[in-house]
Amino acid sequence: MLASLLPRSAHRYLSLPLFGPVVDEFDDWLLEQGYTRGSRHFYFPTVVHMDQHLRRRGIEYVRDLTPLALQRCWKTFQRRFPAAAGIVHLMERFLRGRGFLNPPIPKHSSPTSLQIADYSEYLREVRGFAPSTVRAHLYTAHEFLTFREFDKAPKALATTSVRDLESFTRKISTGKKRGTIQHAVSELRGFLRFLVASGKVNPGLENQIDTPRLYRQEQLPRALPWGTVRTLLESIPRTTPMGRRDYAMFFLIATYGLRASEVVALSLDDLHWRSARIRFPQTKLRSAIDLPLTDEVATVLVDYLRHVPRPASFRQLFLRVRAPIGMLKPSAVTEAFQGWSRRSGLKIPFQGAHCLRHSYALHLLRRGTPLKTIGDLLGHRSPESTAAYLRLATEDLREVGLSVPGLSRHAEVQS
Repeated sequence: MLASLLPRSAHRYLSLPLFGPVVDEFDDWLLEQGYTRGSRHFYFPTVVHMDQHLRRRGIEYVRDLTPLALQRCWKTFQRRFPAAAGIVHLMERFLRGRGFLNPPIPKHSSPTSLQIADYSEYLREVRGFAPSTVRAHLYTAHEFLTFREFDKAPKALATTSVRDLESFTRKISTGKKRGTIQHAVSELRGFLRFLVASGKVNPGLENQIDTPRLYRQEQLPRALPWGTVRTLLESIPRTTPMGRRDYAMFFLIATYGLRASEVVALSLDDLHWRSARIRFPQTKLRSAIDLPLTDEVATVLVDYLRHVPRPASFRQLFLRVRAPIGMLKPSAVTEAFQGWSRRSGLKIPFQGAHCLRHSYALHLLRRGTPLKTIGDLLGHRSPESTAAYLRLATEDLREVGLSVPGLSRHAEVQS
């Protein structure tokens, strides 16, 4: 209730001509999203300025608001009050979520958007790609259509030549590594094959692009010494909600070898306390695996769940600790790993939490775990993916080396 937040000035906001009928509910929504009392104090004076700005433009009631009007309001605030401009977007999210704001009227679709929509359906329905893979392919396809100015001249796509492909490849290759370029060229080839099938480019064009040479297993897996992993975990303070959350995330990754996408996909329903089991979604295999919930892991999770408040409306295990409350993205795991790596003072040459997964695999290998078991735990599709870790077990390789026989003590060299 707004009266509990601003007991002396609540009437001022409740009597606003435009936003007065919804400010009380807006404050409740901010509280649900995890915004602090101090933040909510700061937001409402801006609501007054929004009310005045929009009424000067002829908007008298909330039902008359449109996304375009709020967008123009945001642009004005961005110029005059940049520190408060984000509150306009907050109000828009609130109004849209509560059904007060009508969705924007769809404009006439451009040729590029129609083409991308067709390709997206093909990737999902025909190729069966995962959402993240679809996004990567669509990004490259959109870049190529923009490069060819498809919106201005859709028919010009049929005149695409090898020289055009080379120019586009040079453009997207600037400042990127060979592996990234190889992915982009592969995505471009897939899009060209789709265009060939629909008769929009000449056949055979997709075979005219070469990719950078990448040699299988030319780089070692990114693994840390197990002692470094333990030191990194111990350096994370468990005195704050963020520290407890990140410690629990990285502890799970180091204990079970999870991917970032798998740890953020965990939900409370995956924890089976009575049977001491935990279910992990293996994103690449599109399946799940049940593993023992060890006492050590259970202790970490119980400490996290007891001391980090969470709204009852979310079932995800790991959530944002800063407003707005919501589920984490895999990129948030990477950012958290980079932050704690810097604070730990350890010399960690890797930028992502995926190195903890490689470290876990190498740790199991050195303890004598069979490769097949390691591959099943990590969710590998083929034994070749798991065999790459054998190249890191240099200490074990030295033990199987054969000694070179020397000359016999009684051997005589004849001149």
